[in-house]
Amino acid sequence: MKKKRRLVIRPLRILKHLILILVSFVSAFPFYWMVSAATNNTADIILGHIAPGNYLLQNWRTLTESGRIGPAFYNSVRNAVLLTISSLFISSMAGYGFVIFRDKWKNRVMGILMLSMMIPPAATLIPLFRMFSQMGLMNTVLGFMLPSVATVFLIFMFRQAAQTFPQEIVQAARIDGLGEFRIFLKMFIPVMRPTYAAAAIVTFMNAWNSYLWPLVILQSPEQLTLPIYAGSFRGGYVLDYGAIMLVVTISTIPMLIIFFTLQKSFVQGILGSVK
Repeated sequence: MKKKRRLVIRPLRILKHLILILVSFVSAFPFYWMVSAATNNTADIILGHIAPGNYLLQNWRTLTESGRIGPAFYNSVRNAVLLTISSLFISSMAGYGFVIFRDKWKNRVMGILMLSMMIPPAATLIPLFRMFSQMGLMNTVLGFMLPSVATVFLIFMFRQAAQTFPQEIVQAARIDGLGEFRIFLKMFIPVMRPTYAAAAIVTFMNAWNSYLWPLVILQSPEQLTLPIYAGSFRGGYVLDYGAIMLVVTISTIPMLIIFFTLQKSFVQGILGSVK
């Protein structure tokens, strides 16, 4: 006869699961509240209603009547995609160069770049605004991209990933007559795809959610992005919270799609970049 298994109660394990459930609920509740608020009007949101309402179509009508939700979405996609592609290419080349090429000053230069991360971005707004206005880059995509096209974080991330790239492959490719740029394109980029995926998610998310710098540089109504568009639903002392939350919900969808599509590569890229 088979012995009956005794049910073993482990209080510590139960406590761990309860804590994880509580933390998961706290983490997911803002997302639920955002989606629910997009279906309510301003009065219900102020009163604290968290159940879905019947004002989704009315909030959507408010967005479509303004005639700017489509251009704002297009501008956000265009700016984020262009910045992500250019930033990945330039930052990865810089990180690759810091490892592959020998120079006694490269570690000092990297140290200076790391120190520059201590400067608050808000402290550079006025100098950047004056410089870009004199260069005629106001209300342009290039003006939006230039301050973030090569970030220290991405350079450091690709530098750490490039340290795991076999130097023997580079030496063999040089002996075979391949130039440095072709080695970078045909050998480094395919090997570092997980790192590129992780960097793409971070860069796209930062570009997509960027508010302060686009508010300064993109002053034309034709160039506004979704974060700026979400802040435009105010009149006097009244805020249309329902419309704002619907814009925020719409702007969250592309980030969710990109993250869940590149989720596995994102984890591999983050782990590989800190070896």
